[in-house]
Amino acid sequence: MISKILEKALNTQFLEKSEIVELLYAENAEQIFFAADKVRKEYKGDAIHLRGLIEFSNICKRNCNYCGLRKDNKSIERYRLTKEEILDCTKSAVELGYKTLVLQSGEDSYFDIERLSEIISEIKKYDVAVTLSIGEKTFDEYKSLKLCGADRYLIRIETTDKNLYEACHPDMNFQNRIDCLKYLKNLGYETGSGCLVGLPNQTIESLADDILFFKSINADMIGIGPFIPCENTPFENLKAGDFYLALKVMAIARLLLPDINIPATTAMETLKKDGQILALQSGANVIMPNITDEKHKKLYKIYPNKGAYNEKDNPKKYRDCLSQKLLSIGRFVSDTKGFRKDI
Repeated sequence: MISKILEKALNTQFLEKSEIVELLYAENAEQIFFAADKVRKEYKGDAIHLRGLIEFSNICKRNCNYCGLRKDNKSIERYRLTKEEILDCTKSAVELGYKTLVLQSGEDSYFDIERLSEIISEIKKYDVAVTLSIGEKTFDEYKSLKLCGADRYLIRIETTDKNLYEACHPDMNFQNRIDCLKYLKNLGYETGSGCLVGLPNQTIESLADDILFFKSINADMIGIGPFIPCENTPFENLKAGDFYLALKVMAIARLLLPDINIPATTAMETLKKDGQILALQSGANVIMPNITDEKHKKLYKIYPNKGAYNEKDNPKKYRDCLSQKLLSIGRFVSDTKGFRKDI
């Protein structure tokens, strides 16, 4: 039965919810991973897009129950980079050959639209694509950031189960999250979303709904990772998500959205050694190396041991080692900005 479902997915890029559920329950998932890798190769080729990640502030006004950056976590040392520090990271990244930079932070009100616009405008002078991952804004704020040069925006839904969403995000509104994704699409951003796999009381059926949601909004990027409990959060004593279930969710997303960009997330590497390589062999085509300076990188602690894989070497050595690792699985680093559709 799995073979028939996969054949349908390959031919139509569509599955019913019941069919997705059956794939997610499948114990032997190698067929799913193989099919997703086949689709990745056909639609995206063997190039891997590297997005240089700059985590410029770990200050956040939100209180998400799973995140180490949550407002009520008093044990974390807070920081925010200056404009000059962000531009220093940018210059270093460009010298290493990065074509896309990802500016990520907690929802830090200090970085208002005026400050962000100045930073983005300066970064764009380096002829790179700019992805933002800075949370919920108004339509007009998103519009202003787009006008000053932002190309992509990542805002993960985390779960499309409204009750579960609100249980994980006590001070946030589910519909507003949906609206933000609509705003971004309407403004012409390459729009990214994604989900956490392994949240408390999450069901397989809910994960199937997540995949169908990504299809319904025609997401340009999807980031999927296992839940990893973090100390000093309400979810600190919960069990981590299942790596292979997260991998299946990612692979099925590739089958239904064959031409999108899908990162092999840091959470996968954190939970399992060579997890990113396994993800690249199961449908992913993007890696987001952390190029934040060493001191601040360690303070952006949304979950334990985050980015340990990226911190073993300096940025140049890491990139060189990554290039060799990619070659060992028949892949190579792209020399383009890696838009969903070439522009």
